[in-house]
Amino acid sequence: MKLYKKIFSIIAFVAVGLSFSGCTGDLNVTPIDPNLSTPNKVLTSETAYNQLLAKCYSGLAVSSPDGSSGNPDISGIDGGFGQYLRALYNLNELPTDEAVMGWNDQTVKDLHKLAWSTSDVFVGAMYGRLFYQIALCNEVIRQIKASSIKSDNMTQYLAEARCLRALSYYHAIDMFGNVPFVTDESTVGGANPKQITRADLFKWLTETEIPDFINNLPDKPEHYRCGKGMAYMIMAKLYLNAKVYTGTAAYDKCADYCSKIINLGYTLDPVFKHLFNGDNDKRLDDEIIFSVYQDEYNTQAYGGTTYLTLAAIGGSMKPADYGFTASGWGGLRVTPEFVDKFESGDVRATFYTDGQKKEIADLSTFTDGYAFPKFTNLTDAGTGGAQGNFCNADFPMFRLADVYLMLAECQTVGGVSVNINGLTGLDYFNKVRERAGASDESSITADDILDERARELAWECHRRSDLIRFGKLTTTDYVWAWKGGTQAGNGVNDKYNLYPIPSSDINSNSNLKQNSGY
Repeated sequence: MKLYKKIFSIIAFVAVGLSFSGCTGDLNVTPIDPNLSTPNKVLTSETAYNQLLAKCYSGLAVSSPDGSSGNPDISGIDGGFGQYLRALYNLNELPTDEAVMGWNDQTVKDLHKLAWSTSDVFVGAMYGRLFYQIALCNEVIRQIKASSIKSDNMTQYLAEARCLRALSYYHAIDMFGNVPFVTDESTVGGANPKQITRADLFKWLTETEIPDFINNLPDKPEHYRCGKGMAYMIMAKLYLNAKVYTGTAAYDKCADYCSKIINLGYTLDPVFKHLFNGDNDKRLDDEIIFSVYQDEYNTQAYGGTTYLTLAAIGGSMKPADYGFTASGWGGLRVTPEFVDKFESGDVRATFYTDGQKKEIADLSTFTDGYAFPKFTNLTDAGTGGAQGNFCNADFPMFRLADVYLMLAECQTVGGVSVNINGLTGLDYFNKVRERAGASDESSITADDILDERARELAWECHRRSDLIRFGKLTTTDYVWAWKGGTQAGNGVNDKYNLYPIPSSDINSNSNLKQNSGY
């Protein structure tokens, strides 16, 4: 059965399966009773629609409404590596200079070697999760539009669902290019969806879809919910990569949306490590623009920051030092090329070196390559999680430091005259470095910006698209350990700038054309 029928059959009516009981505000809701299977029986109040919307948020955080051991939302995909954030990390960090994986799980090493195929299970996991999430949002949008309840809250709920759909379409356009196009106006269980070109999807998102709902989002959203900053950030990211997506750069528009974000009042948190610890939800009021909720009880999953923390612990590392009682999984490390980007005193260089070799002779050996415990389960006060098996650190999907570095790129690479509140792109670049304890720069190049983005945003799922935008992912001009399958590193075919549409979907939908080279 083709992917879309699987998805639509799951959510012909969305039964919310997860309570965000640890969240604040309106996301502190309980599930809709799945035994009441028709909308007219349960969608009778604003509260019910708010509960329905919660499923769209939970789709980013967990694999299953039944917890870490439950049946995953998408059949045929392991609930661990099929979790949205874990799949996103695997496809956006493992093919780069920022991460290697030592496990032998199926084809995971092919990601770092840039040697995947059209049947790669990790590529399929991300693709399936993206279009499950899009279909989920589509159904929620349908139900809200069809409701007889009209209110400011309902208008905002609709905008939130559309914003979450836009996030997944942004990830889809970035990783897969020309993709199937389904919206709330598509017929449920109908004909196979048609493929939209990358350029047309970009145009739909930036000119039609996001501008239509953006003003219905709040300036200051409740924690873990979409606000204007989230939508502005998606727009800024799309315009930052416009040349890749459409062939025409749009740095001026990227700078415009970065300015809008700054004017919402976000500020850099003074302590870098606090952005990635067990109570980083405190930073939702300053630097973090949108964060995916993680909690050791309420969002148990073998993905998200549980994956980013425990998979990065191994060798002589003690899990208790990072807030865990569970054993480390011994998988993720960094390349020597990434280590070399840091100057002495940079607080972002959180490498664990005791018993670890800098060079990676064997990808499967955890002690080959420095460990990089960027995310931890410790609070500001240094205490660990109460349970110690799952992580409490939320995942910062978007934060202000990225905005500052985008402005530096808009000025240095795009030629935009940046002047926001009297500050230039170079000023914003140096603000990021000053927080890290690094020295100011008097002038910067494109390579300086790419390296600074690596230091600041490592493991936050931006590196692959950054390398592609700067022409570095596949080229022989810049290599790192095990790129192309050799320890010294090699260039690879340019086809790896995009992931393939999974062969299972190509075979079941004649409307789809495979990406070039696959």
